[in-house]
Amino acid sequence: MILLGIESSCDETAAAVVEDGRQILSSVVASQIERHRVFGGVVPEIASRLHSEAITGVVQEALSQSGKQLSQIDGIAVTCAPGLIGALLVGVNFAKGLALSAGLPLVPVHHLRGHVASNYLTSPSLTPPFLCLVVSGGHSHIVAVEDYTCLRVLGRTRDDAAGEAFDKAARAMGIPYPGGVELDKIAEGGNPQAYKLPQPHVAGAPLDYSFSGLKTAVLNLLHNAKQKGEEVSIPDLCASYRQAVVASLTTAFMKAAEQTGMKKLAVAGGVSANRLLRRELGALCEKAGKELYLPALPLCGDNAAMIASQGYYEYLAGNRAGADLNASPNMPIDFPAGQP
Repeated sequence: MILLGIESSCDETAAAVVEDGRQILSSVVASQIERHRVFGGVVPEIASRLHSEAITGVVQEALSQSGKQLSQIDGIAVTCAPGLIGALLVGVNFAKGLALSAGLPLVPVHHLRGHVASNYLTSPSLTPPFLCLVVSGGHSHIVAVEDYTCLRVLGRTRDDAAGEAFDKAARAMGIPYPGGVELDKIAEGGNPQAYKLPQPHVAGAPLDYSFSGLKTAVLNLLHNAKQKGEEVSIPDLCASYRQAVVASLTTAFMKAAEQTGMKKLAVAGGVSANRLLRRELGALCEKAGKELYLPALPLCGDNAAMIASQGYYEYLAGNRAGADLNASPNMPIDFPAGQP
């Protein structure tokens, strides 16, 4: 079965063609990073307009690269939630129009479920059940993937997501957008023991996360240093901050693995590209006798191949949408089968 996937939840316009949820025939991503860099972050209205300008060409290019005609496509999978509502609506409405005109079934896909599915594309042998750490700019979840469309949240952030915490701290340090990515690069040359930062945890909820206090600690450190005229080593602060965030992520994730007895562990989302997170989890899983699955670096960020992959399993589960499909800025990853 061949699906065309469409993704427009934030600042990447993407389309891909995937066969049977596992084989990428094409994957095209039009990034808006340069247009948003001057603002230090994504401007929703600009993102929506750029999606509208790019989506037709991106879909045409994905079909062209795959060597498939639209008549050879069996269905269209589209991200419908969560994300920036204006950005989502561009992809959803384009997919609805294309599905209607081509007489193809329309499959709604949850963006975070798509991130989980990026591991199916990288590791075709991976099958549920497994435990997944979903870490992105807007979300930080520990999820038990019991089946392809049955996911159960075991832990989540109470405030900032890990990616958001990286981006905001980076901005405070004067690091250009996209801050989290640049912070990770700079941290490679720093001393992670140079600055003592708090180890965030949530009392009574060992599998939940909280990063707002850690972010505030960095802001205070920078402010106090400026007031005293002291110099801050940005590479050392990046390394120390990254170490604290990764330690929090891995501690709760490995605790969840111990509690559930899961032998297969995976990571998904933009932060899954973080160098230290990949190294630390690799070492911890080897020590604990766990199998670790990591998405290929091009599949860590937003892309449509992951949407087409998850769309395949949503299709098999009977999840379809009609012309009344709407976008939603907020929707839990563990929504009941058959919805949205």
